Amino acid sequence: MGTEFKPIKEGKVRQVYDIGESLVIVATDRISAFDNILQNKITDKGAVLTKMSSFWFDYTKDIVPNHMISTDVKDMPEFFRTEEFEGKSMKCKKLTMIPVECIVRGYITGSGWESYQANRTVCGIRLAEGLKESDKLPQPIYTPTTKADLGDHDEHITFEQSEEILEKIFPGKGASYAAQIKDYTIRLYEKCASFALSKNIIIADTKFEFGLAENGTVVLGDEMLTPDSSRFWPLTGYTPGQSQPSFDKQYVRDFLKNNPESGNLLPDDVVEKTAAKYREAYELLTGETFRR
Repeated sequence: MGTEFKPIKEGKVRQVYDIGESLVIVATDRISAFDNILQNKITDKGAVLTKMSSFWFDYTKDIVPNHMISTDVKDMPEFFRTEEFEGKSMKCKKLTMIPVECIVRGYITGSGWESYQANRTVCGIRLAEGLKESDKLPQPIYTPTTKADLGDHDEHITFEQSEEILEKIFPGKGASYAAQIKDYTIRLYEKCASFALSKNIIIADTKFEFGLAENGTVVLGDEMLTPDSSRFWPLTGYTPGQSQPSFDKQYVRDFLKNNPESGNLLPDDVVEKTAAKYREAYELLTGETFRR
């Protein structure tokens, strides 16, 4: 069996292993909703997230370098060459992570729509009058947040606040890093949203995370444009003025809202529908049949 590894970090969905000069990030089949990890696992979810991130990392490497080295467990220590890790694991470069979540919104929905209804702003950015729920914005907006620890909530910050936060951590370079990650976030979103639209999928919003390589270069890390980190809507039937169906945890959230007594346990049909939605998003975007 060789060396045994234990996660150095465990989030709601991911496990991170230190294997020396690099990391192995494992996307599990766990699912969370409303800040709780549910009792069920979603079949093949981890593999879908890993394959989708790999697809996007490859598609955008001309814009910004990323942390992906390999998704083949043969390139990882023997410990990871088992059914448990197959298809769900990504060998990655080690980065010094930048503690800002880079959120970009191309459409007005969710908490952004609630804020707009209250005062015509989203995260302090004033928008035009007369927008409807799910409308496409004239141009994407950048609405960063703090990166909270597990169990805490991220907090919206302005671009200027992101500069201040990063200047304290990286003296003399904070403003430059803040500007770079904002620019990369918008460029990544615009390229990928345009591609997705050609596959009949709207990317309403998403989040990116960046880190620094040893030489100070900004590198894209974490996951990328998965149904866990993004809102994907089908283009067919898209109708502004209402909420849209989506390729993510919609069935899960709807079930939990309507069945508060469930104790975070999902019935089999909700698990199966959710798993099918994740696979469908991958297949529509990549044009490939999903295989682990």
